[in-house]
Amino acid sequence: MKINDSTLPGYWLLCLVALYVGTGSSALVALPSDREQPIHISADSAIREDKLGITRYDGNVVLTQGSLVIHAERLIIQQSGGDATTITALGDPATLEQIPVFDKAPITAQAREMIYTQRDELIQLREGARIEQEGAILTGGLIDYLMAEQRVRAVSDKSDSKGRVEVVIPPSALQTSTPSS
Repeated sequence: MKINDSTLPGYWLLCLVALYVGTGSSALVALPSDREQPIHISADSAIREDKLGITRYDGNVVLTQGSLVIHAERLIIQQSGGDATTITALGDPATLEQIPVFDKAPITAQAREMIYTQRDELIQLREGARIEQEGAILTGGLIDYLMAEQRVRAVSDKSDSKGRVEVVIPPSALQTSTPSS
């Protein structure tokens, strides 16, 4: 049995790409209409600090944009020059779901802290990080996705003695190879 290299990394990348797409990037894969949809945010309270360029939403926060849905206890958007530079979703856990393309299962992600940093083109899932699509699952204490390098890094939770990075590969991502004669 051999891992289908063209399928497995795609699962990880699609899950992390969903976080990036939700911030308005037009360069990545998601339902074409998602980027053109308005962003709706509902929360128990919202505070905008213009001098600091920070908007904070607290309590039962729900952000939607097309098929993208983020649930968090707190959502913090830092802006500079009208553009979001950092978006942080906090919860126990914060969750994200998005349909990447038509006829595909949704991508789900969760962590206590999800951070998108535009300058570094970095998405971080911290504390109890988990991404899943079509039965493929990646978990760890920290999952980073460096978009420019298309590199995923998962690290175990050092504070948990049982903490390990775990990957579940569904049968559909495996193929049987026969030796050539």
